[in-house]
Amino acid sequence: MEKWYHLLLKLFYGGIHWEIEMSINCSKCRKPAITYIRYNGMHLCREHFIEYVKRRVKKDVKKQIEIPNDATIGVAVSGGKDSLIALYLVHEIFSIRGNRIIAFTVDEGIKGYRDESIEFARRNCEKLGVEHHMVSFKEMIGFTLDEIVSRKKDGKGPCSYCGVFRRFCLNKKAKELGVKVLATGHNLDDMAQSALMNFVKGDIEKIARMGPHTRIQPGLIPRFLPLRLIPEKETTLFALINGVEYHDRVCPYSIEAFRGVFRDIVEGLENDHPGTRHAIFKSYETIRKILLEIRPFQPVHPCEICGEPTSQRICKACMLLENLKKK
Repeated sequence: MEKWYHLLLKLFYGGIHWEIEMSINCSKCRKPAITYIRYNGMHLCREHFIEYVKRRVKKDVKKQIEIPNDATIGVAVSGGKDSLIALYLVHEIFSIRGNRIIAFTVDEGIKGYRDESIEFARRNCEKLGVEHHMVSFKEMIGFTLDEIVSRKKDGKGPCSYCGVFRRFCLNKKAKELGVKVLATGHNLDDMAQSALMNFVKGDIEKIARMGPHTRIQPGLIPRFLPLRLIPEKETTLFALINGVEYHDRVCPYSIEAFRGVFRDIVEGLENDHPGTRHAIFKSYETIRKILLEIRPFQPVHPCEICGEPTSQRICKACMLLENLKKK
């Protein structure tokens, strides 16, 4: 079994300077280590690595949000490793308290990609005994993302449309099913990339709006991020050693995303200076807390077209949809 882990890890970490030798013991016991945590210098065996991830998630979730025992919790599940590990851990933490767990999968309508990942989401929900609900762009918006990409002429990337419409679909469906809070699978890499990207773009508003949501706005389901302190490679290893099957293909439209630039920057910095992702995240948290204290609470009201909450006369989703219909 240990040789199997060693082979997986050598394949997984092959492109990084992490050489794990089976002769190295876990920092907490005498068992062979299966991974080396560069940013804190620990070698961990299978059991202590799982414990290490779970402990951080449980501790951080308590800091992020208070969830009553009778509340219904939604989890956004794409079928990828991060969303499935978020589902796995949310189910483990909250189902024993009596909370109802519901999983949501958004079908954007990306042929040959999303239809594959949906099956992974469905199978994992079935395995855990979690309700699984589908919501599609075609149903809610009237267009698939493939159709949107073929129609748009405004220079916006596919991700600009996808992000807005995904949030719209998740919020609307979650409200229909009585969800009180919604978990997403954003990991530490995602958080560091988003924070750095918003710093560079000077988008103060987005920095203040990044989850978890401590300001509860009427009509908006607050979100929390169970994996926000867990690096992406740790979520992948957690999935491997726990036998979680996941969809590992990359969205065909992601190559056009501006985020890719910051993904490369953060990965390079972390490789040269372990702990960089945590430092970026801590800086973001400090700035965000200050912004929430000094910035006025921006009230929301129903969109004049769809009724979803917005700070403008018409919500962003309806603005984009109107442009698509005109074209």
